[in-house]
Amino acid sequence: MERQLDAYCAHLRNERQVSPHTLQAYRRDLNKVLAYCEKHQVASWKALDIQNLRSLIARLHQQGQSSRSLARLLSAVRGLYHYLNREGLCDHDPATGLSPPKGERRLPKTLDTDRALQLLEGAVEDDFLAHRDQAILELFYSSGLRLSELTSLNLDQLDLADGLVQVLGKGSKTRVLPVGSKARQALQQWLALRALANPVDDAVFISQKGLRLGPRAIQVRVKAAGERELGQNLHPHMLRHSFASHLLESSQDLRAVQELLGHSDIKTTQIYTHLDFQHLATVYDSAHPRAKRIKDSDS
Repeated sequence: MERQLDAYCAHLRNERQVSPHTLQAYRRDLNKVLAYCEKHQVASWKALDIQNLRSLIARLHQQGQSSRSLARLLSAVRGLYHYLNREGLCDHDPATGLSPPKGERRLPKTLDTDRALQLLEGAVEDDFLAHRDQAILELFYSSGLRLSELTSLNLDQLDLADGLVQVLGKGSKTRVLPVGSKARQALQQWLALRALANPVDDAVFISQKGLRLGPRAIQVRVKAAGERELGQNLHPHMLRHSFASHLLESSQDLRAVQELLGHSDIKTTQIYTHLDFQHLATVYDSAHPRAKRIKDSDS
């Protein structure tokens, strides 16, 4: 078996011309299969069957191998058997129909509602940078924008009178999002100062030199706000995640949150909840924690 494995690796190196790194990874994975065969008296590659391979995958998973690593091992096995079948040394593939155990999906980090309000309700100095950064934070949390969407935002995409923003998301899909009262107020204050920098284009968020802020510049400013107001690391996507989880907690409207986030697959949105919602509640203005707080204070 080892001789045939050596021949396959030579084929990968000489005919397929895979990189040394890829070759080492395939050999390492296939050595695990070879060791299993030796331990369990599987005498040939032809004798290895799906039950053997399933047993090996289960054992490696119990030992802490990740789903991604096991998927790579199965891919290596399929490659080996494709070669063996082509060479007339075998007539089956024990990996057919097998898939690795599903890995646990890591939940995104979020701010709880109190921490989000602590971030946004601190005193704002009356200057260009402070008002700009406050508008950035408010819009991220109010509307759940991606960093790329906020970076590319132009003036004609904002409708502050109706409290709406139009963004171009992934796959060049346009969606229209609500902008909460606090975010509208912050944007109005910022836009009054924006003209003082002599903007070179219609970008909503610009530097003091009038240039559109890039992703890195926005990340730096959000990080600085997190350290200053919360004493923790903060990044734009954490604000997007916080927007989604808080709105979902309040509204129990998974489909609506999916649309607001621009997710093409609702499974992506489901990372924000372990609940099986049976109905759609509604509306942003009554559900978003920031909007609720404003409404309560007005009553």
